Amino acid sequence: MNWEELDWKVLERLRKGFLGGQVSSGSYWTSHSDLAAYDLTYGERIGWKWDAVLVEVRARGWEPAGGTMVDWGCGSGIAGRRVLRAFGAGAFESLVVWDRSPVACAFAAGTASAEFPSLPVTIATAGFSRSSQPVGLLVVSHVLNELDPDSLAELLSLARRSAAILWVEPGTRETSRRLGALRDGLSDSFGIVAPCTHGLRCPVLAPGNERHWCHHFAAPPPSIFIDSNWMKFGKRAGIDLRSLPYCFVALDRAWATKSSEGLSRVIGRPEHLKGFARVLNCDADGLSELTLQKRDDPALFKELDRTKRPLVCRWRRNGSRIVGTG
Repeated sequence: MNWEELDWKVLERLRKGFLGGQVSSGSYWTSHSDLAAYDLTYGERIGWKWDAVLVEVRARGWEPAGGTMVDWGCGSGIAGRRVLRAFGAGAFESLVVWDRSPVACAFAAGTASAEFPSLPVTIATAGFSRSSQPVGLLVVSHVLNELDPDSLAELLSLARRSAAILWVEPGTRETSRRLGALRDGLSDSFGIVAPCTHGLRCPVLAPGNERHWCHHFAAPPPSIFIDSNWMKFGKRAGIDLRSLPYCFVALDRAWATKSSEGLSRVIGRPEHLKGFARVLNCDADGLSELTLQKRDDPALFKELDRTKRPLVCRWRRNGSRIVGTG
């Protein structure tokens, strides 16, 4: 599908479904064209979040160990395809897609097969999540606010037989804190690849940090801001195209989490005020607010304002004051 073929009425119906929570009744997808319209628009925005996550995990030195990739709750299959683009179809033996919607399963399998014809792609059969078939990489995207207790238990059962997990969700407070609790529940069996720079319990969930949540912002391609189609979509959907908040966790059984490197991960965006910047910092010592005076490191001050990269840093500090990096 392209912009000329796009049915805006379908997008409006999908938007009402997203806002009204109709997914709980399985009513998002009625046809191939629904999924094609979603994949071009809402799905592509989720793809940009996945691009940011994949840049970060690759910068940490992680790559999949092979085996079967399972895209659980696949929707249009955007998450699985983004992973395949990042690492190549040769990094996996096969792709299995699953969604409670048969229409979505068919669309996700078909689009993946068309883009990666050398990769075997199948749709999960009933009971797959409860089987003993090993999973190389479990991919989960934007499902947490839709899961009933039984579905979550099924997903966690699948997670426990996976070698690695990439899980991306919207960057809302409730969803992020819930994902953090699931991360802690899995951390006894998995190394933490990202976003954390340590393998300890999630500091955001510690007493006294209730107002915080672990979230980040992806950068959309600059070209969309001069694209009339994206401008029209943003206006009609009521979306700020500049804002792509997300939360995520990357886990791997074989990963040795390096808590002693002195690395920090900035949560959210740095806040720039007159003459100084403030960041919410997460590291092996917990969660803390740090400040950087512009006069201490003008170049770093400027970078914190402009950079689009994941903010994984090794600070030089004087108490809660950042004086540089390195």
